[in-house]
Amino acid sequence: MSVHGIQHAGSRQTSERYRRHISRGRARLADMTGGLTEVSSRGSRVVDADGKTYLNCGGYGVFLLGHAHPSVVGAVVEQVHRHPLTTRLMLEPTVASAAETLAGVAPDGLDYVHFVNSGAEATEAAIKLARAHGHAHLISAVGGYHGKTTGALSITARELYQAPFRPLLPSVDHVPFGDAQALEEVLAAAPPACVVVEPVQGEGGVVVPPPGYLRDVAQLCRKYGALFVLDEVQTGLGRLGHWWGADRESVTPDILLVGKNLSGGVVPVAAMVATAEAYSPFNRDPFLHTSTFAGSPIAAAAAEAAIRVIVAENLVTKASELGEYLLQELRRILLHHCGHLITDVRGLGLLIGVELVNEQATGELLMELLDQGVLVNHSLNAHRVLRFTPPAVLTSEDVHWLLEAVTRAAETLARRCPPNAVVEGTP
Repeated sequence: MSVHGIQHAGSRQTSERYRRHISRGRARLADMTGGLTEVSSRGSRVVDADGKTYLNCGGYGVFLLGHAHPSVVGAVVEQVHRHPLTTRLMLEPTVASAAETLAGVAPDGLDYVHFVNSGAEATEAAIKLARAHGHAHLISAVGGYHGKTTGALSITARELYQAPFRPLLPSVDHVPFGDAQALEEVLAAAPPACVVVEPVQGEGGVVVPPPGYLRDVAQLCRKYGALFVLDEVQTGLGRLGHWWGADRESVTPDILLVGKNLSGGVVPVAAMVATAEAYSPFNRDPFLHTSTFAGSPIAAAAAEAAIRVIVAENLVTKASELGEYLLQELRRILLHHCGHLITDVRGLGLLIGVELVNEQATGELLMELLDQGVLVNHSLNAHRVLRFTPPAVLTSEDVHWLLEAVTRAAETLARRCPPNAVVEGTP
């Protein structure tokens, strides 16, 4: 059934409930896709209320293991039956084991883990830890995305999200991503600072910095006594075809932010991982920064199981090999069938961005892919860029489905937007 067809009765009811109780704006956006409602998922597939199956190449980077991986689900179900939440008065072995497992795959020296519920909370924890060290000046990159809670929003450098909530945190600078010289100029003039960057900007539109950039950032932070926070919420745990973006340049930040793939696609969980020196304020006072539900046993069970699956199924290598092939094929198909609408196709591993000439063309391609049964995401800080973040567990059948769907969507888009009708937009 076409996404523009008649809505399922259950979908209409869900849409109305969103409209009355969650967000009228969210319901309006759903109406643009025919009011689709997802009701089940497994592996690479998502099923809507009408029974149509979709290949999930979206999900904002959460589903490296696919949906409902049996090992992760099994660990969570067992934990739910045994001990889902803690009193927080006593120690809990599942959380301790998950922390040890995460530290074991993190870059050397990052030994202390502070579990939270979301990437934005991990950012908040890092900001507070930096302040505990006296590093109140924050520096992030233009186009960077670190969450939308108040502290995280202060370094998510996009006016669209910041403007309604000012004043935000004081003493914040944004520098061009990939420009180490610009960073040094700010560091040289700033009080003790905390630098927060991503290895590759995901929501910024899959922006890959020049080689050596992270090494330069690490060296500059050491030179000027700044704390170096590497936000790998979207890029970490294999998404880039490496365990971490940090590994590509053999750098160790003071603080690493982890999320999305840590969930195993089953339970929301994120973490801030730090060196002993950086973590020392939280080591001295365990109540300095706490949250009732952070580091719950069910989330810890999911996190540990997810890491073990990544290791056991060699998903980091698979992400590298599959990502290289998909990048090549997506570039070939899109440039051949609708090259006049494509500005760039870029990425690392299974984080692939397709930039189009304007936002209208981007929206049209997203809708055509949806009609073909493929889910992708636009980029929150770069609306001309579609992101493909498929699972590393795609089968050959899945890959064939994806490439055939992209081919059909590109052909349709080219007919709808011929070269003489295209007006290039602005970023």
